[in-house]
Amino acid sequence: MALILSEEEKMLKSSAKEFLAERSPVEALRRLRDSKDSYGYDRSLWMEMAEMGWTALTIDEAYGGLGFGYVGLGQIMEECGRTLAASPMVSTALLGTTVISLGGSEAQKQALLPEIMEGGMITALAFEEKNSHRPFDVSTTAEKSGDGYTITGKKVFVLDGHVADKLIVSAMADGELSLFIVDAKAAGVSIERKFMMDSRNAANVSLEGVAVKADDRVGGKEVLEKSLDIARICLSAEMVGTMQEAFERTIAYLKERQQFGVPIGSFQALQHRAAHMFSEIELCKAMTLKCLQAIDKDDKYLAAKASMLKAKVGEVLKLVSNEGVQMFGGIGVTDDEEIGFFMKRARVAQQTFGDYNYHLDRFATINGF
Repeated sequence: MALILSEEEKMLKSSAKEFLAERSPVEALRRLRDSKDSYGYDRSLWMEMAEMGWTALTIDEAYGGLGFGYVGLGQIMEECGRTLAASPMVSTALLGTTVISLGGSEAQKQALLPEIMEGGMITALAFEEKNSHRPFDVSTTAEKSGDGYTITGKKVFVLDGHVADKLIVSAMADGELSLFIVDAKAAGVSIERKFMMDSRNAANVSLEGVAVKADDRVGGKEVLEKSLDIARICLSAEMVGTMQEAFERTIAYLKERQQFGVPIGSFQALQHRAAHMFSEIELCKAMTLKCLQAIDKDDKYLAAKASMLKAKVGEVLKLVSNEGVQMFGGIGVTDDEEIGFFMKRARVAQQTFGDYNYHLDRFATINGF
């Protein structure tokens, strides 16, 4: 498949770029951070995103969705990365929708997907239990209790956990890893918000004997693994947007800042570094589009491609954000300039859903090494 966007995908990307630049610039994230906003995102903005169809892009038309595919969602994610937009896109439009679409029963899809599309339901995938990414190292248990189960355990780094209406919790049930939909306000659920360095919403979740029904199960290990691979690719698209914006801001600064009577961008050493970044970014853009296409084609090598992409994009985003701060000089590490926001987002995004080392090891394992 050619590495080009269709006209419809180009239009979607263009409209998202314009909308986010106007309604959710980096300054909006600064305001949310400084005010310690209780939600951590603008709820009216989220409803506008839903009205524009962003929450319905990957949902099948049978449930009222657009069936536009993950290449389309990837374009939205890329533009969100450019402005560091604070919203439940990752937790809900990406993770929640994907898990329910892959593992949900017909009744679950009919009940939950329309609410997600309308923007009225926020979901959060609660699966991490360690400081490092180990999605299948699960201590949380779901014990049989009458016609259902009782869930006990603790989860960390739950994206949008403190604002979620529904939690999707991984637990060991009947000797295998399973996912359950849990009401965030159910008895036994306690949620502690955590303020992340990049101002992205996250929380720790504790479950003590939380009762769920048997039909609240929404798949198992295979659903979780595929959902995470899809999330890794779409998060990589967001990271590509972040690196592009950081790079463009850095180049603009090199043209503006003067030393010895000339723009510092005229210095050959800085030109070499900028050229290296440009080449790496172009590679990441091509890889990301190829992997987004692989999701829509249900590529059998999706897992390997997801790990290859996440490792590479994480490496390049670190390079570009570091170089950006260094080329801005001392002011780059202060709050006066926005370039520091991109470095902070880079650090958290690198760790989310597995870092460089995790995915290099996984890629090698998948390929028999």
